[in-house]
Amino acid sequence: MIPLADTCGSSAAETYAPRRRANTDESDQSLVARLAEGDRHALQRLFVRHQQRVYRFVLRLVSNTATADDIVSEVFIELWRHAASFERRAQVSTWLLAIARNKALSAMRRRIDAPLDDALAVPDLAVSAEETSDAGKRSAALRTCLQRLSPSHREIIDLVYYHEQSVDEVSAILGVPPATVKTRMFYARKRLAELLRAAGTETARY
Repeated sequence: MIPLADTCGSSAAETYAPRRRANTDESDQSLVARLAEGDRHALQRLFVRHQQRVYRFVLRLVSNTATADDIVSEVFIELWRHAASFERRAQVSTWLLAIARNKALSAMRRRIDAPLDDALAVPDLAVSAEETSDAGKRSAALRTCLQRLSPSHREIIDLVYYHEQSVDEVSAILGVPPATVKTRMFYARKRLAELLRAAGTETARY
């Protein structure tokens, strides 16, 4: 992954220089406002706060850790360059995921060996590792069923249930009307329930 300090033109030591006491409760929007004024420390704060979420989202799409690392760096470089254009009525996390999705889809189109049908095929290893044996089997069955959904339906499930995005936030990320999000969600849940029943697994809370 490209060091963020390099993208901002300063060393890590300079970036973290405590010129003022950090406010750990400072809002994302406030940090973006500071970033728009050239505050490199604000970029580091946003990176620490959102890097894992963006990385996991991108990894589900591209199924390649190196590519995911590169895309995450590109997302925060984009944030650095365009912070002034951020519309404050949106959530910063929603904006970041929208940028990440566009870059991930572009990367996937460039990869002949990674068609869109493979999207979201990466299991949530952090969650699975904490599950009991029986729950782990159910989780494996769920992942298998998720892989059999269409790419658009898997994407909806991922955003709503793994990333806990609202309908309006998913609408902003995908660039489709909220009504379309609701329709896709309805059919995604219906199809997933059918696949789970066929697999002999109790219907999950989808």
